[in-house]
Amino acid sequence: MDPSSPVADLTAFWIQEIGALLFGMVFFFLYRQSQVVYFGLWSAAWVLRLMAAMFGYAMISSQSWRWLAPYCVFEFAFAIILIAAGRAGFAAGFKDWRAVPRLIAILPIFVALVYAFGFSSHLEAYHASDALVLGAVYFYNFATLRKNAGVGARVFRFSLFVLGAAFVEHAAIFLYLVHTKRAPVWALYLHHETYYDFILHAVLAFAAMAMWSESQVDRIRDLGSELDTVRREVRNRLDLDRLTGLFNQSVLSARIETCFAFDGVVAVCDMDSFKEINDRYGHLVGDEILRHIGHLLQSSIRSEDEAFRWGGDEFVVLFHNNPPRTAGPRIAEIESRLRDFRVRGFGVLPISFSWGAAEGKGRTLREALDEADRVMYQFKRARVTGHRAATM
Repeated sequence: MDPSSPVADLTAFWIQEIGALLFGMVFFFLYRQSQVVYFGLWSAAWVLRLMAAMFGYAMISSQSWRWLAPYCVFEFAFAIILIAAGRAGFAAGFKDWRAVPRLIAILPIFVALVYAFGFSSHLEAYHASDALVLGAVYFYNFATLRKNAGVGARVFRFSLFVLGAAFVEHAAIFLYLVHTKRAPVWALYLHHETYYDFILHAVLAFAAMAMWSESQVDRIRDLGSELDTVRREVRNRLDLDRLTGLFNQSVLSARIETCFAFDGVVAVCDMDSFKEINDRYGHLVGDEILRHIGHLLQSSIRSEDEAFRWGGDEFVVLFHNNPPRTAGPRIAEIESRLRDFRVRGFGVLPISFSWGAAEGKGRTLREALDEADRVMYQFKRARVTGHRAATM
């Protein structure tokens, strides 16, 4: 408003009122969407600014000092709420509302001092103190708000800085008017203070919406990353046999269907007399044996090799890019370690298995697997025949 005129600027008043209502709605929307206390406090602050503008208009229109007290109360309550917002920060939770009552407790003393100062030094002195406090409040929010990387956050903080500088400038001009006791021609631009004040606050509000949008985009990106991780974990769990921890039969079937030229060695292993072990010691012992074999196979192969549980007690190992002479000693080593297997409550329970191996030689994995399976069953039949001959 024009400091040289006792008449209130009605257009500026309505711009200030509509702006306060609009900005309050914007920040309230952001609070409802994000539940961030910082936005909620800004929304409450604009409601107080709306009330302050009404009393300020009544004070200047009537030239009655009785309106200064309520105007002062709501204007500086606006400042205190913004101080609380700066204390809460952008990522604050609901508990940070506790800072508001502690700050409001100092409001009566602060308002009384400002009222006495304005009453004794005329309206320009009050406007100087008001502008100085608001400038300090905007600078405080600029300093305390965390530095986000997004464009919206940077524009929001820059708007706070510009608003702080503008209010400090207003304070300096009003102090000059108090000192000179008159309003020079160059001070008439303060008549339009509300217009560019509205523009700066509009930029601030849109920057807040951009900042919230950026936070949502970041959150969606984080959720997408978490979802991808969960999908990989679920896919891995679906690919693994629950008991042994090895790849299951469906994964082996997929390898067979997609591997048209296998370079390496396929080994098929089948436990001997596993049904008798289950019948004699129970299925829990059988599960423990299978679990132990799975761990043993997994720890005995290279990271590029693969081990599968093909059936109930049958396993398949793919030795990628390996010559045939290396597969035999590895399987024999695993079998030798199983001879010292101990079962809880039963002691040593030697485990043996029959196995067969086949080289890929550029063939499909299915062909190499079929040959290894035939070799394994030949080995098993020969072992059973030899065992019967030895017992006769």
